[in-house]
Amino acid sequence: MGFEAQKTNRIRGEKFLQTYFSGRVLDIGCGPDLVTPTAQPFDREHGDANHILDYLPPQTFDCVHSSHCLEHMEDVRNALAQWWTLVKPGGHLVLVVPDEDLYEQGYWPSIFNNDHKASFRLDKKNSWSPVSYELRELLSNLPNAEIIEIKIQDNEYDYALLRILPGPFGRFLRLLGKGTLWLHYKRRSLFQRFGLGKTGIDRVFNKIERFLGMPIAQTDGQAVAQIQAVIRKI
Repeated sequence: MGFEAQKTNRIRGEKFLQTYFSGRVLDIGCGPDLVTPTAQPFDREHGDANHILDYLPPQTFDCVHSSHCLEHMEDVRNALAQWWTLVKPGGHLVLVVPDEDLYEQGYWPSIFNNDHKASFRLDKKNSWSPVSYELRELLSNLPNAEIIEIKIQDNEYDYALLRILPGPFGRFLRLLGKGTLWLHYKRRSLFQRFGLGKTGIDRVFNKIERFLGMPIAQTDGQAVAQIQAVIRKI
């Protein structure tokens, strides 16, 4: 998921940016996509975000921002607790994570990012994912935390392409689908290598994949499939 902060900023609007990204801002896991030009980046070259307190002192920042990084942490609760410790009293944590239904789409391990170690849901008691966290509960357990907003962002997302099937039949289709997905990428790479366009076989595969409910990486385009939360430290 590349340059997600830029896509999310277009959704947030100018008022949001001025409200939360003023003062001293830390952007964790930003890569080349800083949430604001004045933010201080913290990425792999700066250290291990799982143990960020080894590099930065507590209560240093007016805002700590992280977009699509928490799902890569080895210990989600511990990493989040350390990020929260960096926030000054009265400051904010702005967190964005993939929504497991919209992004992972019933497949685990993730087929779109094999470095994902956790998935996230919002206001749902149960999950198909074996490593799922309910985000509201997770954030509510932070000390002195007030959730200002928490919501699913699905701009440009086409729900007609989403199909998550629970139970044994769904698991069977997911196993079958993984093999189909492998063939899908293999044939795409072959077509690109030899400069081939759409063929009759390609169209047949597309129909099979749609019938099986194969997931489509909509976030490769302008769509977002995520949960955003803003938490204030009281």
